Amino acid sequence: MKNLKKILAGTMSVLMAFGAAACGNSSSSSSAEESFEPQVEVNVDANTIEAIPDGAEKKLVWMSYFDLNPSKTSPEKSTALTLFESKGGSIEYTRVTSLNKYEKLAAAIMSKQVPDIFWYEQGMTFPYNVIMGMFQPVDDIVNFDDPLWSGVKGTADQFVLNDKHYVAPINMLPLSVMCYDKSLLAKANLDDPYELYENGEWTWDAWYEMMEEYCANSTEEEPLYGVNGWFAPFFYHSTGSTLVQYDAEKGEYYNNLSDPNLERAANFLSNIKKNGYYDPEWIGGAPECFQKNILFYAMGPWASIDSHTPKEGQEWGMVPIPRDPNTDTLYTSIDVNAYMWVKGSTKKEAVKCWQECARIAFVDDEYIQTEREKFDVSNPYWTDEMYNVAYVDLISDKYTQVFDPGYGISTKLSDNDAATNDTKEAYVALTYRGVLTEDEDGNQLTWTQIRESYSNIFDTEIADFNKKLKDFVAQDS
Repeated sequence: MKNLKKILAGTMSVLMAFGAAACGNSSSSSSAEESFEPQVEVNVDANTIEAIPDGAEKKLVWMSYFDLNPSKTSPEKSTALTLFESKGGSIEYTRVTSLNKYEKLAAAIMSKQVPDIFWYEQGMTFPYNVIMGMFQPVDDIVNFDDPLWSGVKGTADQFVLNDKHYVAPINMLPLSVMCYDKSLLAKANLDDPYELYENGEWTWDAWYEMMEEYCANSTEEEPLYGVNGWFAPFFYHSTGSTLVQYDAEKGEYYNNLSDPNLERAANFLSNIKKNGYYDPEWIGGAPECFQKNILFYAMGPWASIDSHTPKEGQEWGMVPIPRDPNTDTLYTSIDVNAYMWVKGSTKKEAVKCWQECARIAFVDDEYIQTEREKFDVSNPYWTDEMYNVAYVDLISDKYTQVFDPGYGISTKLSDNDAATNDTKEAYVALTYRGVLTEDEDGNQLTWTQIRESYSNIFDTEIADFNKKLKDFVAQDS
C-alpha cells in the first residue's frame, strides 16, 4: 500500500505539469519571473509542431494505470492533450494496474494488439524491458539537437543501448527534497539550512550536526527526531556512486557494492539510525511529519504541495539532499517523466506529434508561466526559494544527475511489485535502506552484513542480464 500511495501521488504531481521542471536556471532566484528563465534560449512554441499528416493514423493507444484524458478525478484537460487534439490526434486509454502493467504489455505485444505509448518508470522500464523487446528507440522521431529537446539530451544519453535512445524526457523532478518547518528551527535556535545551501555549506556534516543539536532535547514525553521519509538511496547517490554501474568499454553492467564511497555513506547513515535521529514510520505528508516534531521531511515534492501544502502563518523551507563533503560536485537523483514508444507500434507520425506536444509544455514560456501561476494558486505559502530548490535548481546544470541502472536489471534486483518479503522491496531497495533497518532480533544491520548477504545475488542477476544484453545487441545490430 505504501508503494502504491507513492506511485499515485507521484503520478498526480506529474500530471499537474510543473512549470520549470526541465528548463530552470542553474542559479537561485527570488522572483517568479526569473525562476522561469530557461537554461538555453529555445525559439519554439506550439506553432512549430506539425499536425499529423493526412493519411497517417491519428489515434494513439495509451496503456497505463492512469488516463491521459479528462476523468472524474482529473477533469481538467492537460496542455499536452489540448495541443495534440488541435494537431489532429486523440488518445484511447487501455487500463491496466500498476502491478500488472508489464505483464499486460507483454501479452498485448504477443497478441499483436500493440499499444503505442507507455509510461516510463524507474523500476524495470530501462534497460530490462527494452532488451525484453517491449520498446523501440525514439531516434526516428526525436532529434535531441533540436531546440525543443536539446535541454534534455544529457539525460536522454543515460538511456542508450547499442547507440540508440529509448527515453525522451518530457520533464524531470527531484526524487527527494528535504522540507522543514522554520518554527521547529526557531524553537531549537538553529540556523536556516537554506542559508547554508546558498553558501555552499549544506553538507552531510552540517545536516548531522543540526539533527544532533535538535535531538539533544528529546524526552520520553516529547520525542524529537531529525529526519523521516525517503532519502537513503539519494544520500548514497550524493557521492556519485550507485549499487550497479555500466562499463562502457566492456558494454556490460557490474556489481559496485565494494565501492568505498558507498561504504562511507552507509556508515554515516548507520550513525543516524544508531543515535536515534531517524524515525522509520511511514508519514504521507509534510504537515503530519512536523506535527510529530521531526526536523526534516525527505520526500518527493508531491508530499509538500496541494493537500500537504503549508497553511497561512506557517513558514517552511526546502533544501536538497546534503552534499558529500568529500567532493565539490553536486549530485542529484532525478525522476524522469517520459512516454515510451512500444515496439510494434507503427504510428510514427502520431507518436512524434504526441512527444512534441508533451514536451513543449515545459519549454514554451507561455505554458511555463501559466503552470507556475496554477501552482501558486494551489500553494500560496510556498516561497520562491522552496520552488527554486524543488523545480529549478535540482534539474539544472548546477547538478550532475545520477541514475542507478540497478533499478532496471531484473525482477529480483529491481521489481518491488514482485518482491516476496514483508516490506515488498527488491534487493536494490533493500540494500539502499539496509543500514536503517534491524534484523529479527532487533539488531541494526551493518553495511558489511548487507554486502556479504546480497553481493552474490547482485553478481548472479547482473551476469544473467549481461548475457541477455549481448544477445539483444547482436540481434539489434
